[in-house]
Amino acid sequence: MNKNEIAETLISLRGDKSREEVAKSLEISVSTLQMYENGQRIPKDEIKIRIAAYYKKTVGEIFFS
Repeated sequence: MNKNEIAETLISLRGDKSREEVAKSLEISVSTLQMYENGQRIPKDEIKIRIAAYYKKTVGEIFFS
């Protein structure tokens, strides 16, 4: 999966929640989450695991499908 596909997936999963709410829950900055959602960066493995747990998905479903 490329950065843009991951970005679209993350935006879709976030839904109606604010970036601030999700970033706080993931213990990352809002700007970091924004970079992931804009396709500028891909999270490190540790953050991928947190994101997957937060959305109740597997890392593979979000980042490798």
